[in-house]
Amino acid sequence: MPRQKAKFTNNEIYHISLRAVGDTQIFIDENDYFRGIFSIYEFNNSNFVTIQNRRRARLVEKKIEKKDRCPTPIQLADKRDKMVDIFAFAFMPNHIHLLLRQLKDNGITEFMRKVGGGYANFFNKKKNRKGHLFNQFHAVHVQDDEQFITNFLYIHSNPASLIEPGWKENGIKNPKKVAEFLKNYKWSSYRDYLGFKNFPSITNRALFLDLIGKEKNCREAIKNWIISKKR
Repeated sequence: MPRQKAKFTNNEIYHISLRAVGDTQIFIDENDYFRGIFSIYEFNNSNFVTIQNRRRARLVEKKIEKKDRCPTPIQLADKRDKMVDIFAFAFMPNHIHLLLRQLKDNGITEFMRKVGGGYANFFNKKKNRKGHLFNQFHAVHVQDDEQFITNFLYIHSNPASLIEPGWKENGIKNPKKVAEFLKNYKWSSYRDYLGFKNFPSITNRALFLDLIGKEKNCREAIKNWIISKKR
């Protein structure tokens, strides 16, 4: 079960990374990624949650939303007692990045316990596997706006390693190709910041957009970040 010994302060922001033991590939197919996305939404709740029961409930909610033609479906069903604000996320084949603000005492630790334990149970059952799936999660305290923006850009550019391995050490060879890849990468919050409805219910996007401006400025920020890493 992933744990972090450090204490977290309410209303403070942290960059969290959660990596699989032995760099095990934890997201193998699309269903795995969707389960991970579903987990960081549903387990962001101080109340007891079981994914199976929530999936049944969502089927009913979707029928009601379709009937009523609701423009913001998942928000109507959001009765969670949230432990954290999620500002950004990126799912990689063997690890996860999250940018979180703690809302409740012990919120980050409990959220990560639920997410890590819940996904591990799903994955182990699917793969007929036993034992821990994740290492202890790592946390970095974000102390100012500049560090917040830097972590935001780093998290959303992380998937670049899927098409340019080693870019963090050696730089990016084809910035244009990487920018296009990130724009279309489904398993992060970046597309929602660009104005596409990917997984809009997961993230609180107001803070970053207040700092940097509209969606087009977000695209420019990522573009400039990539160019700065060019070989």
